Amino acid sequence: MLSKIERQTLKTLAKQSIEYGLTHGSLLPIDLQTLSDTLTALRATFVTIEKNGQLRGCIGMLEAQRPLAQDIAANSYAAAFADPRFPPVSADELVELDIHLSILSPAEVIHCRSEAELLQLLRPNVDGLILDDGLHRATFLPSVWESLPKPIDFIHHLKHKAGLPIDYWSDNLQAYRYTTESF
Repeated sequence: MLSKIERQTLKTLAKQSIEYGLTHGSLLPIDLQTLSDTLTALRATFVTIEKNGQLRGCIGMLEAQRPLAQDIAANSYAAAFADPRFPPVSADELVELDIHLSILSPAEVIHCRSEAELLQLLRPNVDGLILDDGLHRATFLPSVWESLPKPIDFIHHLKHKAGLPIDYWSDNLQAYRYTTESF
């Protein structure tokens, strides 16, 4: 768990990253020497940007590859300017944006041989879920449970996101769960 100060530092960093991107067209440089060990530990994150309660961008990493502060800065920049579903954020929008940060736990395999078994093992409102079947891979953060509270709908929409039919199951399909610290 992050402290209140660490959470605020990351929120500020996310906003500064978007502001820096607007004025410089590039990533905000981060001086890791000035940050705590917690903020420089390797962590995977997602940054979700909303405008007026509607999704405006969401980018993240499922596996830790960068220090936490760098991952937040990079994903904030990418969510604002590189999410292919949306045009880049403009300076006029900045005051209307809500930035949500999710820090992921390492993913763990869910050992299951069928969708019915996966449904039994899934923890609604707790688990983020990754479905992976070779070229088809997608994830839903735990926050998606708010809009898809039924586990069957959660799984079927995630399959659709991955480009799979909703009735698809294969021995090659892998399921992974993770949790998030979101703020």
